[in-house]
Amino acid sequence: MSLDTTLEPASTPRRADDRSGLRSTDRGVLRFLTCGSVDDGKSTLIGRLLYDSRAILADALQALETTSRRRGHAGLDLSLLTDGLSAEREQGITIDVAYRYFATATRTFIIADAPGHEQYTRNMVTAASTADLALILVDATRGVRPQTRRHAALAHLLGIRHLVFAVNKLDAVGYDPAVFRARVDELTQACSGLGIMAPRFVPCSALEGDMVVRRGHRLRWYEGPTLLDVLESAEADRDAATRPFRFPVQVVGRPVPGLAPRRYLGRIASGSVAPGDAVAVLPGGRRATVSRIRLLEADLPRAVAGQSVSLELAEELDLARGDQVASAASPPRATRRVEATLFWLAARPWDPSRPMVLRHTTREVRARIPGIEGSLNLGSGVLAPAPGLEMNDIAVVRLELQQSIFADPYARDRSGGAFLLRDAATHHPLAAGLVRALAEDDA
Repeated sequence: MSLDTTLEPASTPRRADDRSGLRSTDRGVLRFLTCGSVDDGKSTLIGRLLYDSRAILADALQALETTSRRRGHAGLDLSLLTDGLSAEREQGITIDVAYRYFATATRTFIIADAPGHEQYTRNMVTAASTADLALILVDATRGVRPQTRRHAALAHLLGIRHLVFAVNKLDAVGYDPAVFRARVDELTQACSGLGIMAPRFVPCSALEGDMVVRRGHRLRWYEGPTLLDVLESAEADRDAATRPFRFPVQVVGRPVPGLAPRRYLGRIASGSVAPGDAVAVLPGGRRATVSRIRLLEADLPRAVAGQSVSLELAEELDLARGDQVASAASPPRATRRVEATLFWLAARPWDPSRPMVLRHTTREVRARIPGIEGSLNLGSGVLAPAPGLEMNDIAVVRLELQQSIFADPYARDRSGGAFLLRDAATHHPLAAGLVRALAEDDA
């Protein structure tokens, strides 16, 4: 795989605080995740993005300068912008997901800075569930590490469309292009084993700022885009509104005679709906017609994915939390048996004797794992036999459910194909899962 030179180098972008007028273009919102092994420089990189794009308010900048001096730094410690917890600052690591927001002349960004330590992998899974792009950092002095592979595998399995590897700390190796090429070769081999297609690679120094927002002058041998150029040009997921309509019922508003009909409240997971549309009501598959859609106190001519609304149906139907209103033409399958990719998040291993509850959208049902197909080997990308499940294992399993869920394969619909498992007695989370396939003989 050759070095990424598919985009022409861009000049320094207009900043969000430019006073020359409105944004020249608006590419919408991009949600992206930063991850990688501990000490690869994720927090510093985000701090550099915020600082060089002038997204830090004056009082925050003053506080940053004060804290950096107190900690003995000659300059600004940009990692402090995201390492907000006191425990993180004492240890110099990120232990929780920190969210930050900034904007440039062309788009708005929501950043999730995921922890690098293996024991906090579950935090990364949470942050990745809504990301359009994963920015995976690699320390140029250390190369690909197990957590680099794990985060790349998770990002790929979670359906993140764009994977970008930032080979960081090139200042520590004298900006040597041979080191960058060696890291690209390592990453290419790792991605090939995991089935990752078309990743991108960018050399940078988060500490000095080269090739993050500005090109700098010490990486002239690299002709590709800066990290900010990549972020500004990446296509965000716009498919949710075009997929079949899915509306998991969260709350039922009981009818008030003479004042209000029965209403069903929730968040549209995918697709869109308008008054007059024919829908299927699950379980049971009964047909109905949407008569009214309201958002707060306003009537809507159409509602789309992401909006929290109330629906009224022309027919009198008794729905409850966990039921679903869906496209009549393309409803989800009702199934009690699924094959799934499972990310085991709990510190304690899987115990087949302990009952579990599966939560899918707003529906909760008892579940058990009758069999493990195998655990993913992060080096080769193939499944290996696995007698059990331990923290951070990624496995393919079979699940049997006490009641049906209304699911879609995750590859087709991220919202309809994701679920959580928790302990039925303690309510502690055990695993996050992705539906791979539904049992063929289920109704």
